[in-house]
Amino acid sequence: MPPRNPKSEKILDFVVNKGNGIKGLVDTGIETVPDLYILPIEERLLPNNILTYDSIPVIDVSNWDDPKVKESIRDAAGKWGFFQIINHGVPLHVLDAVKEAAHRFFGLPYEERNKYWAGNSLTDTVTLKTSFVPQAEAALEWKDYLSFRCSPRDLESFPLWPPVCRDEVVDYVESAKSVIRKLLEVLLEGLKVKQIDKAREYTLMGSPIVNLMYYPHCPNPDFTAGVRPHSDISALTVLLQDDNGGLYVRATQNDSWIHVLPINGALVINIGDILQIMSNDRYKSIEHRVVANGSKDTVSVPIFVNPGPDAVFSPLPEVLESGEQPLYKEVVFSDYFKYFFSKKHDGKKTMDFARI
Repeated sequence: MPPRNPKSEKILDFVVNKGNGIKGLVDTGIETVPDLYILPIEERLLPNNILTYDSIPVIDVSNWDDPKVKESIRDAAGKWGFFQIINHGVPLHVLDAVKEAAHRFFGLPYEERNKYWAGNSLTDTVTLKTSFVPQAEAALEWKDYLSFRCSPRDLESFPLWPPVCRDEVVDYVESAKSVIRKLLEVLLEGLKVKQIDKAREYTLMGSPIVNLMYYPHCPNPDFTAGVRPHSDISALTVLLQDDNGGLYVRATQNDSWIHVLPINGALVINIGDILQIMSNDRYKSIEHRVVANGSKDTVSVPIFVNPGPDAVFSPLPEVLESGEQPLYKEVVFSDYFKYFFSKKHDGKKTMDFARI
């Protein structure tokens, strides 16, 4: 990475080392995007690369046992890697409450937010961060995020979590558990897995993480990125967008991008790398990105349904039983996780770590 100019180094110190985040920088009243956040032209999302006539599937899951619903989910997982679900059973008041909680946390004074900054937090189950891996990025991402580890053991740290949002985060995770379970059952049934036993459950959903993502309004949103193109390293991700969501998904047939239009009460589901690997490429984890907003502060709340740290994953035996050759080797999730967070967002290159 080339050396940064003195002004960029000063901003990096203010945003990262002093723990102000991009929120703190925007609060200083900046009127242009600093050089530290400007993407090269070839990495920006340009209007001629956006497909305005296409959208990801929207699936009504009010009847999970309907064969057509199951087929729609599996079809979307294989062709799109993304879909939205409606009538899923997570109460609207729970969804609204966790979005409001995200705004409340990021509306706190610097001194209160900074208590949870990475390195300051009294527990490693909740950390406030900015961008992705600032030390490895030539251009930082226009976002801050509060990350919660939410396995049963992690929830023992609940008293140390921020009071302005902890109840809402737990309610959201608990309310979404049955939806996550149903989705995984439907997807694995399509891979000839008859039931998800305790070992498989740990490999699929042993260490969920919830992020409160915050994208403050940006003076020049076309110059930067809320999140750069990447695929998730989860088994799957459940995402709650607000009304101003800037999520874009790469179109599978070309180099274009599709805006995932927010639907009130809907949840966006995407396949992660782990499920692509376990399915031996039957299901697809697809690149996606988030665009900054020029006028409004926006939030989103993903649940990353991750394997347990020491879980070992590879193509499922049921997928390979007909003699199909595995495309991936056995990998320990903690190794995959560390590799993902050792570099900037770089599309789907993390999957090379697991390829044979």
